[in-house]
Amino acid sequence: MDDIDQKLVNALRRDSRISNADLAAQVGLSPSSCWRRTRALEESGAIRRYTVELDDAAVGLGFKAFVHVQMTRHDQGLVKEFIRMIGTKEEVRACYATTGASDYHLHVVCRDLEAYNRFLEDFLFRIPAVASAQTNLVLRTVKD
Repeated sequence: MDDIDQKLVNALRRDSRISNADLAAQVGLSPSSCWRRTRALEESGAIRRYTVELDDAAVGLGFKAFVHVQMTRHDQGLVKEFIRMIGTKEEVRACYATTGASDYHLHVVCRDLEAYNRFLEDFLFRIPAVASAQTNLVLRTVKD
């Protein structure tokens, strides 16, 4: 990626609905050159998708937490099943495999504490590979 590509990506991060003409003007390209470069970024996989950023509180999702998950053991089949099951839950915004005391870190968003308890009891703690989970509540978002 060169400087122009980086400018394109940064502008699209701020507003993915920007018109090609406005995007071209912002980064100093002709509309046709801008379209070709944006298309090349999409085809290379640098731009994976366009999405919507929601205000969680405005849509009734006021509870945010990071859940640090420890596995019972690292059996390949159990880990694959854990990853598959985590992928099915809308409450899980992100899942990271990490080093350190925990094996996985989940970013979880739901309506309230009651909904979070249901997520834990009815879902997470029923996954055979999960040994334990520690929850850290998000008090406020500094940067998203």
